[in-house]
Amino acid sequence: MAVYSEAQVLDRPPESGVADNSVREHPGLSSADASTTLRNGSNRKSRLPRFIARLGAGIRQDVRARAPWYRRDWTDAWNYRVVPSTALIFFANVLPGIAFSLDLIETTQQYGVAEVLISSFMAAFVFSVFGAQPLTIAGVTGPITVFNKTIYDIIEKQPNPPNYLHFVGWVYLWSAIIHWVTAILNWCNFLKYVTLFSCDTFGFYVSWVYLQYGIQVITRQFYTSPSTDGPLVSIICALLMLVTSFLFQALSQTPYFHRHVRRFFADYGMPISLVAATGVAYWGRFNKTDPTTLPVGGAFQAANGREWLVRFWQLEGKWVGVALPFGIILWVLFFFDHNVSSLIAQGSQFPLRKPPGFHYDFFLLGITTFIAGLIGVPAPNGLIPQAPIHTTSLLVMGRPTKKDLDEEERVSGSRAPAEGEKGSYDPALAQVEVPVAVVEQRVSNLAQGALCLVLLTGPFLHILSLIPRGVLAGLFWFMGADALQGNGITVKILYLIRDRSLTPPDEPLRKVRKSRLLLFIAVQLVAFGATFAITQTIAAIGFPVIILLLVPIRTMLVPRLPFTPEEIAILDGPTASPFTMESVGGSL
Repeated sequence: MAVYSEAQVLDRPPESGVADNSVREHPGLSSADASTTLRNGSNRKSRLPRFIARLGAGIRQDVRARAPWYRRDWTDAWNYRVVPSTALIFFANVLPGIAFSLDLIETTQQYGVAEVLISSFMAAFVFSVFGAQPLTIAGVTGPITVFNKTIYDIIEKQPNPPNYLHFVGWVYLWSAIIHWVTAILNWCNFLKYVTLFSCDTFGFYVSWVYLQYGIQVITRQFYTSPSTDGPLVSIICALLMLVTSFLFQALSQTPYFHRHVRRFFADYGMPISLVAATGVAYWGRFNKTDPTTLPVGGAFQAANGREWLVRFWQLEGKWVGVALPFGIILWVLFFFDHNVSSLIAQGSQFPLRKPPGFHYDFFLLGITTFIAGLIGVPAPNGLIPQAPIHTTSLLVMGRPTKKDLDEEERVSGSRAPAEGEKGSYDPALAQVEVPVAVVEQRVSNLAQGALCLVLLTGPFLHILSLIPRGVLAGLFWFMGADALQGNGITVKILYLIRDRSLTPPDEPLRKVRKSRLLLFIAVQLVAFGATFAITQTIAAIGFPVIILLLVPIRTMLVPRLPFTPEEIAILDGPTASPFTMESVGGSL
């Protein structure tokens, strides 16, 4: 009986593929007969117009590629990495989603915490059970709350405003229809033009939105609290949450303690910090300040006691047409936001082995968008930075083999000095753990969604109501700052201010002229500034269009600037590996 390591087990393909099944089902079929059958089938397809034959081709390709792995997606979850991943992504998904929605909840009075939790559960259930990319975490994002609030601000200024939830229901329906058309027409193939330029710029924007929301959560308390004591305690809790989270992260990267202890710090540092910061708010004299906490309603009750079914078809006819432009803008937002989340969650830094499915998952996103309008909840979509955080938490670490070291040496173009030779050889480097596999499964996504339903029960809603808003502000700061650390724009800026004598000689950015590096960063920062600025105005409803313009800026403007092909290759590149990009026809 063969013995496999954990990484080897994760690497083994399904026991039976499509080709094997066809052979087993037709044991008497010769090679010639099989060729004739396939040829006749292709001839029948060729009689159809090419356009008709291509309809839904991307969806069919995604289903065929992913279906053989479906059983393994569940059995591979028998791995300890799923436990800390579920805990981490539950806190990283639900609490920011609720905090993002606070402004929407308080302004519109049409949503509550229950709507946010139901939306998160629906997205987790659909994409974990039926999706082709279960590693992608979907939920309520900052952009969708800005979108919904802007719709409310616009229609409430009208002389005879329509019912808000009915109007949003039609916006979501129009958007869902366009989602389905997009998937059927294989428009997700345009993702081949989405490179690190667009992803880094959008990720930079999202990170700063997290930092901004953290500040807003604090500053609003100065206007609503009877004294400054409560807001000051919130600031203390926010800083405690921020500092302790980064402290646990730093300890996990030191040579101290056993490696299992360090991994425990990495897995549970953030949840422990959240519980500790919440406890401090109720400790001693802090408790007397009565810090502002999360607003919650009844168990499984919609806002204002309304029924869960939204009869949006009762909307007056003239408003149905008005909802169409809003639906198009929502489609633009989700097309970029959800697909970029999926790309980053399956980035080239992750050793993934199971195929993706962008067309099929975007069709599913249309279904969740329609359901969201039908039951009156914010529409969920892919989350940044939660999606890559989820994949990172599922990494299986191991020591690199000689083959891996040789490959790294070949790529870098330099040879590491052998022991006994002069150079920077460090025997301890041979003990450094690197990612060797990812536990690609569906359970962690489904489990964190199921916990959202548990949170909707009476006892857990009471616990949720005890979390101070200051702790959520600290969570926003931690997630935003942590995402900025690994962002490509941040890395390039830090390179510019780094002591050149301490920069590794094989650093690729050394081959880029400083003026060209500054120019590339400037283009990204201008795009980021335009996106961030428009969201601070009444024109915020149009910010998805600005985001989508990142793609033509990269494909049409950047190549016309004075960069050499080698410099472009270093400054930019595909977001995901060629294996992942096959689903959309390759990369740029």
